[in-house]
Amino acid sequence: MSERLVVIGGTAAGLSAASKAKRSYPDLAVTVFEKTGYTSYGSCGLPYFIGGIIQNPGDLVTLTPEALRTERGIETFIRHEALSIDRNAKTVTVKNLEDQTIRLVSYDYLVIATGAYPVMPSIPGIDSTGVFHLRSVEDGIAFKAKAGVSKEALIIGGGLIGLEVAEQLSLKGLSVTVLEAAPRILPHLADELAADVTAEMEKHGVAIRCSAQVTEVLRENGEAKGVRTGDGEIYRADCILVSVGVRPNSSLAADAGIETGFLDGIAVDRYMKTSDPSVWACGDCVEMRNLITGEPVYVPAGTTANKQGRIAGSNIAGENAEFKGVLGSQVTKLFGLTVASAGLTEDQARKAGFAPVSSMITKSDRASYYPGSRDAKLRLTFDENTGVLLAAQGAGSESIAGRINVLVAAITAGMTVMQLEELDLVYAPPVAPVYDPILIAASQGIKLVKPKQ
Repeated sequence: MSERLVVIGGTAAGLSAASKAKRSYPDLAVTVFEKTGYTSYGSCGLPYFIGGIIQNPGDLVTLTPEALRTERGIETFIRHEALSIDRNAKTVTVKNLEDQTIRLVSYDYLVIATGAYPVMPSIPGIDSTGVFHLRSVEDGIAFKAKAGVSKEALIIGGGLIGLEVAEQLSLKGLSVTVLEAAPRILPHLADELAADVTAEMEKHGVAIRCSAQVTEVLRENGEAKGVRTGDGEIYRADCILVSVGVRPNSSLAADAGIETGFLDGIAVDRYMKTSDPSVWACGDCVEMRNLITGEPVYVPAGTTANKQGRIAGSNIAGENAEFKGVLGSQVTKLFGLTVASAGLTEDQARKAGFAPVSSMITKSDRASYYPGSRDAKLRLTFDENTGVLLAAQGAGSESIAGRINVLVAAITAGMTVMQLEELDLVYAPPVAPVYDPILIAASQGIKLVKPKQ
């Protein structure tokens, strides 16, 4: 009888694990259980479904349960929730959410890929009709329907997802206000770059209100009508998105006695194995390691989930793959501005024992005389004593994403700003200047390096 792999979670991490394990170990019987009604969907595309750029929610789905069965040999069940894990018996109790039936499923190997859950503030009225979060396709469908009949919208939270939704709603003609409790939006960015994003949003009609702690959702007959902030201000809207972060959905694992770690993320080793040798975990439900410091962090991302899933699947199949860690690499485009970042903030670097300094430059993203050239801002953070690169951030045209990707490779390789300045980067007037912004930023950074005597 074939060995059996059971995967709890049928999106990025879970299906990457299932697919890789099945490819490398064809005789393995693989079964996936997904709580929602969709598998293999791109949740990062939900803002653009809400905005109408993506017309059909099915377009966000890469592989349906039918395709997984016929094309990959993976038995996949949607609207099935894993209720508990018995590690001694090696069984999972699964509930069919359609007919409420319950069954026991045995496994030889188990992958937990339960993702994350949205943080919802404990404030009066948060359960009102018209208050939404955004994690699943179903969430996107419900929010889009409400936004389609609303004139005003409030976004609670000034992170990437909140700002992307704000952009899309504004393009649809809604009056949109973003309420951020912190002194500025996108707190992982340098002040100047966060200010550039704020200016871009406000230029296109999105109101940004920082230091605005929402203390209550105002409602009538159970329906949201606005919010009140700590300073007594009232903002009116009947369509409210709460986007203040997520936390690891690790309770299923914890209840089974599997160890958890940072922010209650499931503790895994570099092979994605948990404290139980028959159980792997991957994706937004696990704690991660920072690639620079080695310290535990929690930076959920679709790219990370896919990589971790592939590594878990490889190791279940008897291979020897390792997940090295994360840099928190991020990018988004808001109206005409692309902003990207990777690595440590200066505060994080100091806490890790570095002596961080930063250089910021503004340089044309291609030959300045070429039509369509735009200024690109690039900020490098590095250790003052060694010049080792610790972080990179930038804003400008879409080309900034490629430059940050180059710098991600440099950070991963442990390069210094001195080595960066020597890179043989491409040049052609339509696409890149003779002195790339990376080289200019590195050159400026070298002036700040002061090796210890």
